[in-house]
Amino acid sequence: MKKIVNIAAYKFAPLPELRLLRPRLLALCQGWELKGTILLSVEGINLFVAGEREKIDLLLAELRRLPGLKNLTVKVSETEPQPFTRMLVRIKKEIIAFGVEGINPGQCTSPKLAATELKQWLDEGRPVTLLDTRNDYEVKLGTFKNALTVDIDHFREFPAAVRQLPPALKEQPIVMFCTGGIRCEKAGPFMEREGFKNIFQLDGGILKYFEDCGGAHYDGECFVFDQRVGLDPSLHETESVQCFQCQTPLSLADQKDARYVPNLSCPFCFKTPAEQMALTIAERHAAIRRATTPMPGCMPTDNFKHVNVPEDCDGKTLLEALCRVVKHLPAAHWESECALGLVLNLQLEPVAADKIVRAGERYLHKFPNAVEPDVNGRVEILHEDEALIVLNKPAPLPIHSGGRFYRNTLQHILNEVYYPQKPHPAHRLDANTTGVMLVTRTRHFAGKLQPQFANGGVEKLYLVRVQGQPEKNEFSCDAPISAVSGELGSRKVDEEAGLDARTEFRLLQKNADGTALLEARPLTGRTNQIRIHLWHLGFPIVGDPVYLPGKKNGVMQTLGVDELPLCLHAWKISCTHPLTKLPVEFTAPPPAWAAKLFE
Repeated sequence: MKKIVNIAAYKFAPLPELRLLRPRLLALCQGWELKGTILLSVEGINLFVAGEREKIDLLLAELRRLPGLKNLTVKVSETEPQPFTRMLVRIKKEIIAFGVEGINPGQCTSPKLAATELKQWLDEGRPVTLLDTRNDYEVKLGTFKNALTVDIDHFREFPAAVRQLPPALKEQPIVMFCTGGIRCEKAGPFMEREGFKNIFQLDGGILKYFEDCGGAHYDGECFVFDQRVGLDPSLHETESVQCFQCQTPLSLADQKDARYVPNLSCPFCFKTPAEQMALTIAERHAAIRRATTPMPGCMPTDNFKHVNVPEDCDGKTLLEALCRVVKHLPAAHWESECALGLVLNLQLEPVAADKIVRAGERYLHKFPNAVEPDVNGRVEILHEDEALIVLNKPAPLPIHSGGRFYRNTLQHILNEVYYPQKPHPAHRLDANTTGVMLVTRTRHFAGKLQPQFANGGVEKLYLVRVQGQPEKNEFSCDAPISAVSGELGSRKVDEEAGLDARTEFRLLQKNADGTALLEARPLTGRTNQIRIHLWHLGFPIVGDPVYLPGKKNGVMQTLGVDELPLCLHAWKISCTHPLTKLPVEFTAPPPAWAAKLFE
């Protein structure tokens, strides 16, 4: 197998007509089966290319014919495998990104110090500061003994790092160095502009020093920007590799660390499951803030609500169907809405009130320029894995769209944050109820989890603050609950036709204001079950706008963000994990009205 010749070169020289030069060089390199990268700029050229020796010589001959590149010098090494995977020729603003205006190495650069002369200085012990201008991940593999490093991730950070150097260095001799010298061509003039008076740059960089002087006064190896990763002082490839995830160069000792898993992690980016989850949750919280600042429903938008024609309205007018479906609004209201063109078919065409409709047809009720009531969008993620999202729902916040809410909902927020996934809430909490909720990542996992709610496989525990103080420490309620809501939107105890329901309660604390803090464990899952049972027992929940003291009813509504909260909090939930099949329990931190009990 023929040896592959690797060349590295740069030169600061004005290059004209780059848009014509680029395709010509690319075509020539591809024809010669060369691979690597050539960067072209009005300030010069920077290249790393590899291929057969005679083809490399053809490229160099072509480049040296260009104005300003006649004396282009190169660093040469040999490998058996090709270190690059493709050939790129790119036009850049700078051949080495620095981001500082007015630095032109083609016209002015700092004095260069030959590698042999630097070695002589170091052999003699002359007072000199060696300044490593490279990135910190390069320094990790090796640098000159006692060199000063600047702790940067990118060369663009070098100017800010220089301004943090001790002022006394401005009067001392400094020899700066990098891999091949190109960064020092810009770093030197910049440091001189910042007031450093005795600046030198190592001519040819570390690689030239290795070539002429070996490893004297140097510890480790030199990072290179190709598949070889590291070169030792004899310019041979080392056993160092680069982490696939974080790109950190890894020595042989690093590769023996148990945290190094090829293509997955290394000792410098490895995270325990808890650390990874914390990082993921922090990113989700940032996404939630973006999705809820401002709340999406605060901007005027046309909203549409679906109206389905029931079977008993088949052959009747649209007006009759609307009055049948939305019973609390009078016929005059719907006549007006139709006349205003706000009742539409699915093609968004207005429909007259006297249109004959068929069972199963769908129509849209348009709410133009609707602004939704404000809600609490501070959703907190408690846990996340491949199957489950566990969150602490704030209040007031509806889960699904309905009534006055379309986008100011938990579902809309989750859709935004997890796009393109559409998470599926596995159960419901009232808009005014806070606490722990289980949400599945996909429909598949929803099918694994939701049956557990139906067959009693999920246990829920609530905290609730009630008006009045029960005498018993433990008690329960078995009152059946109506299957449908009444005129005001609430449910009630229905001894004759109600659905079976049972809730167990435990007294946790009696408060000086005549209220009490309870633990509630619903053994069935009826709508408003805990609220209705406590109301029925004479202990209505503090802040409940519907189930009022004295067995009175209010109107089902979502509280305002500034109103006193409903003191009902979903505290704990346990189930079988839909992926691992193991039992799990999740807890939402108690809200302020219950927190003192747990201090």
